[in-house]
This record gives sequence, C-alpha cells and structure tokens, in this order.
Amino acid sequence: MSMIEFVMAQGETPEGMSILEFIQAGGTIGYIIMLLSLVAVAMAVMHVLQIRESSLAPVRVAEDLHDMLGQGRVDDAIEYCDEPDNACFLTRVVAAGLSRYRRSPFGSLELKGALQEAGEEQVSRLYRSTDGLALVAGIAPMLGLLGTVVGINGAFATIATAEGFARPDQLAGNISLALVTTIMGLTLAIPTTAAVTFFRNRIDTLAGDIGAVIDELAALRSEADGGSSGDATRRGAGAPGGAGGGGGGRG
Repeated sequence: MSMIEFVMAQGETPEGMSILEFIQAGGTIGYIIMLLSLVAVAMAVMHVLQIRESSLAPVRVAEDLHDMLGQGRVDDAIEYCDEPDNACFLTRVVAAGLSRYRRSPFGSLELKGALQEAGEEQVSRLYRSTDGLALVAGIAPMLGLLGTVVGINGAFATIATAEGFARPDQLAGNISLALVTTIMGLTLAIPTTAAVTFFRNRIDTLAGDIGAVIDELAALRSEADGGSSGDATRRGAGAPGGAGGGGGGRG
C-alpha cells in the first residue's frame, strides 16, 4: 500500500488536512499525479496476473508438448503451439525453435540455438512490458518537483505584488502546492520503482524455471535424432544380419 492509499484509508493527512483538501492543495499537478497513481496500480495488477508461471508456462501445455515431442509428433507440436488458446511464453519459444528445427538440415544442433534466441526475445518482451511502470516511476518525482517550482514561483510573485510584507495566509496556498506535490510525487515514485525491480527480478526467476522445462523438451528431440543417427551409423557399418550389410556391398 502506497502512502497516498494509506492516507486515504485513514481519512486524514499527517498534517490534519482531509484527503480531499490534501488533493486540492496539489492543484492541477496533484490531480495528474493521482491519475498516474491509478494507472500504476492498474499496470501492477496486470503484471501480477501475467508474470507468473501458471500464465507463462501452464502445466497442461508443458505436459501436452512433452507427450507430442516424446512421440516424435513435431508437426503436431508446432500446430499446438500456434493455437490461440495455447498462446504463452512457453509455446512461443517452442514454436520458434521447432520451426527452425524443421527447416534446418542440422536438426537438433540447430534446435537448441533457436530455442535460446527465441527465449531471449520473449524475455526482452516481458522486460519491455514493465517500461510503462518504470516511466511512471521516473515521471512522478519530476512532476512533484515541477509542483514545487510552480509553488515557489507563485509565492515570490505574491511577495512581489503585495503592498509591504506578504501575510502568511497569502503565501499559504503556494507553499502548500510546493510541498504537497513533492510529497505526492515521491509517494508514487518510491513504491512504483520497487514494483519495477520486483517484476524484473520475477521475470529472471521464471525465465530460468521455464528454461529448464524447455531444455527437457529439447532433450526429447536430441535423443530421438541421436538415436536415429546411431542406428544409421550401425547399419552403414554393416551390422551382422542387418540390411546395412547388403547396402555396404552395393556401395
């Protein structure tokens, strides 16, 4: 819970102002900061729902791909990954890797490199999804500083136009604007910055966990290709009683 939300829950600010008076004291800049805080909350909730293992690599999808690749049904696995209902981090990476695997004459040697490149691209996409939250974290304190400058400028303008010394009540509105916008900007920026760091660390952790699942799927094809290659080698060498003997004679 941010400080602004805490203050709203309490109904009063630390200075004894009501929350409505506190917001009004921030003026237009304060309202902009409040709007940004709502946007930040919405994006944080979206990231909580999206950046989790059950969304990026559902168990059902991993098991289905494991069964298909274990049975050598590569084309079925690619089709399965391309279905909109199965769209996720895991299927996008596996689909890209298997497509290159199918087109390449190097087989499983190409597969691992393709999976790694596709995985890096998907991780980069997840990082970019947090840029909006990072932008709010960067803008919020700058808006607070802008409010401070505007408030101080207004206070000096009041002093310049006052006849004699300016009374405290004449300066109160501008000083309040300067302080309140700074408080609001920092109150939004601090938890938002922490949230960006949390989500990016979460992405790194989940990418490692999902990478282990992808490696296991890639191993199924590598073993299958290795087994076929080994059988072909033995047949080519003329294994006793095998068709390879006749083939060797014809060669």
